[in-house]
Amino acid sequence: MRETIRIIGIDPGLRRTGWGLVEAQGNSLRFVASGTVTSDDKADLASRLCQLHDGLCAVLETHAPEEAAVEATFVNKDATATLKLGQARGIAMLVPARAGLPVSEYAPNAVKKAVIGVGHGDKRQIHMMVKVLLPKATFSGDDAADGLAIAICHAHHRQSIGYRLAALAG
Repeated sequence: MRETIRIIGIDPGLRRTGWGLVEAQGNSLRFVASGTVTSDDKADLASRLCQLHDGLCAVLETHAPEEAAVEATFVNKDATATLKLGQARGIAMLVPARAGLPVSEYAPNAVKKAVIGVGHGDKRQIHMMVKVLLPKATFSGDDAADGLAIAICHAHHRQSIGYRLAALAG
């Protein structure tokens, strides 16, 4: 019997950081939980980053994942928004790393390709395929669904020979 690994997928955002937990055993996936950590958009940036940090710490403490995956930041036309998203992404990577988890990063197109089969698609397609791949999954919105999609992507990629060799070498 193959070992079961609990994976958290994190979709970073300053307003809403989505997360999803799955258990992977070989090619089999099981839904564990999902949700969204929010920050007060009226608070200063440092306070908002603390809110995301504390919220993600609570999720990790409650659900005890063994590996983490974070969606890579996309660059958009608004430099200020991109910088703030990057800071939220830093929190999304820091929290699991400080908890001792290996953290993998995936581009948005890689996540979509792993979940819906192509590198471009809309939120509706992601929701539908997350429900197909994890029939018992419940999620409150796009951010939590994206967190689950990121966890699914990591579960698929960690099975690759390259990931297993890197894990053995590391």
